[in-house]
Amino acid sequence: MTIEMVPVEGKAMMERFIRLPYRLNRGDPAWVPPLLMERREALSARHNPFFAHAEVQFWIARRDGRDVGRISAQIDRRIAAQDGHRVGHFGLVAGEDDPAVFAALMRTAEDWLRQRGIGRVLGPFNLSINEEAGLLVDGFDTPPMLLMGHDPRHVAGHLEQQGYAKAKDLLAYIYDCRRPLPAALTSRLLRPLPANMRLRQVDMRRFDQEVRTLADIFNDAWSDNWGFLPLGEAEAAHLGKSMRPLVDRRLIWFAEIDGEAAGFIVGLPNLNAAIADLDGRLLPLGWARLLWRLKVRNPTSARVPLMGVRRRYVQGMLGGLMPFLLIAELRREGMALGYRQIELSWILEDNQPMRRINAALGGDAYKTYRIYGKDLA
Repeated sequence: MTIEMVPVEGKAMMERFIRLPYRLNRGDPAWVPPLLMERREALSARHNPFFAHAEVQFWIARRDGRDVGRISAQIDRRIAAQDGHRVGHFGLVAGEDDPAVFAALMRTAEDWLRQRGIGRVLGPFNLSINEEAGLLVDGFDTPPMLLMGHDPRHVAGHLEQQGYAKAKDLLAYIYDCRRPLPAALTSRLLRPLPANMRLRQVDMRRFDQEVRTLADIFNDAWSDNWGFLPLGEAEAAHLGKSMRPLVDRRLIWFAEIDGEAAGFIVGLPNLNAAIADLDGRLLPLGWARLLWRLKVRNPTSARVPLMGVRRRYVQGMLGGLMPFLLIAELRREGMALGYRQIELSWILEDNQPMRRINAALGGDAYKTYRIYGKDLA
């Protein structure tokens, strides 16, 4: 039957857009239903500062009176042209295992982008590279961690059938805290810190300022990476507000050199382990269950979504040592809190320095998320 692509307008349609994956993925034991409240805020122009510098459109695919797919298309005005093309993005793609559904989804997003002068499309981004990025193409058998995606196996094949090809892979590394560190690394970490360096936990009394410092280091450390978009003042404030309910000060560390913050690491409890059976709902009893699981029965896994070292230190001895020192502090505190696994994600496939750090720590690349690209003729 004919597939109708319906632009999302109003709260009722947005709720259908948000809830569609809950039906499509219900039979997947590894899928974790995200909190509906969080999804509503992430896709709200009133709450998410992304919308202040982007044009965004959402659609629902319908067939025979049923919602069978969804997609977004977005143009971030901060993104410069790449390889002679204006670049746009697609995201939030989900659909029944049917090539006709994905053909309609991708064609609609492409047409919308093409009409606005876009010559190349990349995705999925939900909604930007600083939020959820990439389509899961390897690692389907384990649940995703906090703020990481999980997609059915069929989606990648349908995208490729529509002419999409790999642009970049993003890797998630899993690290067993209980595994002893290599002896040579342990020996180095036990030496006294250089006289001009100190490690410290985040100061919760100055949390907003600490987040601004973190964003400043991030913008410097990541500025040469593929797809980089800086965290502006509004994005940094939004990040801090989103993180704060989950923050345990023992899992956020700064490295200072000569009194200046030169590097940082952020570890957050794996919220997904606490919400997997809530079906996205916090009412009527979800709040109580969530708080109990986070505060009383701590999750046994955490994720490192952010880490960085200022570029001027990267090539020196201190810069080479700093990531190991930060990870070691997080590992030590995490083990004291009962954490057994830490995910470091995501890492660009060609970020060899970070990949070597993960290998030295005994981390395993256990999930791959793919950014797809296509030129629009």
